[in-house]
Amino acid sequence: MNIGSIPISTNQPVNSVTVGIAVLAKNLSTIEDLGQSMIKMMEQSVQPYLGNSIDIRV
Repeated sequence: MNIGSIPISTNQPVNSVTVGIAVLAKNLSTIEDLGQSMIKMMEQSVQPYLGNSIDIRV
């Protein structure tokens, strides 16, 4: 939903609810994008070969 397309000429309580929902939807979208970016970053940082062997000098 585009916040700019919401008519503001009428002073009905429904408009403020509609704007609130639009803002929350945008926030949710942003949070989902950040979450996906974090998952991608964590997947790239995994190094499965580390810790498989230990070199010990006596």
